[in-house]
Amino acid sequence: MRWDRNYNSSDIEDRRSEGPTGGGGGGMGMFGLVSLLSRFGWPGIIIALLIGGVVAYRNMSGGGGKQLASPQDQDEVVHFVGYVFDDAQNMWSHQIDGYQKAKLVLFRGSTRSGCGVAQEQIGPFYCPRDEKVYIDLSFYDDLRKKFGAPGDFAEAYVIAHELGHHVQRLAGLLGDNEGSVEIELQADCFAGAWARDADQRGLLEVGDLDEALNAAKQIGDDTLQKKAQGYVQPEKFTHGSAAQRSAALRKGFEGGPRACLSR
Repeated sequence: MRWDRNYNSSDIEDRRSEGPTGGGGGGMGMFGLVSLLSRFGWPGIIIALLIGGVVAYRNMSGGGGKQLASPQDQDEVVHFVGYVFDDAQNMWSHQIDGYQKAKLVLFRGSTRSGCGVAQEQIGPFYCPRDEKVYIDLSFYDDLRKKFGAPGDFAEAYVIAHELGHHVQRLAGLLGDNEGSVEIELQADCFAGAWARDADQRGLLEVGDLDEALNAAKQIGDDTLQKKAQGYVQPEKFTHGSAAQRSAALRKGFEGGPRACLSR
């Protein structure tokens, strides 16, 4: 992707120097982690408890989450996510009258959000209560190494997807469906709509769309379930299958925002 490597976003809230926050605030703290992984049965609950123990130990010992390769690499990622975040918001500001900007919160390990405690194990998410996207940048290491989804546009897709939830909130599309597969797939579609706009402005390079499509497949529910437990349980999907997520992304890329509003 073509982008300004010296770009600085005024909509980033950088909390990386604050260190980890305790999990006593509800929301996505320890209880939320257990609830999330309990969908995979007793193995998931055991994994959640093990993760909780590790997080507690690291918090007590002053550990603050995984580190990127070097401060220089981390600075470049901050410039990149800020550029993508602002570029996507600028696009949506031309699509939605009276668009209200979201904020992007960078943290390390854990931090408090309007929806509870954000933790690196949960991954990036959007909180509609405070209209902020939360991400521990070490997630991008996992995206490359654990999920097999390298590339800067794979990283851009993640940001655009979470911002898609902000678009849903402003458009009144969240409602009681928050957290449903349908809502997540529409956010994928909105990410594709931004990618289409960026491509039309000459920002995409050869292979960028493929990187995003691959990321959508690698973090599909069926792909993750196979890796975690060796079999697939469609009734426990939260974001959609690999095929559904990549199809939703492509739908937005080919049809733009309006395509994402059609059934």
